[in-house]
Amino acid sequence: MQWLQKVPYLTNQPIGVSFMNGTGTSGILCGTSDQKLLVLEYLYHSQFALKQYDFVTIQDVHAFPPCQLN
Repeated sequence: MQWLQKVPYLTNQPIGVSFMNGTGTSGILCGTSDQKLLVLEYLYHSQFALKQYDFVTIQDVHAFPPCQLN
């Protein structure tokens, strides 16, 4: 779980999460608790949800790249 070493640096930052099953999600990394990754995700309108993902389901965590405006 090398991705776990990134968590302290990425907390409160926008991230993308890739899962072992080939899917992914994105949101703001809130931290970890009880072997779960805590991610604040946008639902719709003005609603957000704090989602919890088991460590064993996560393949990697990526920081968002900066915008490239021309």
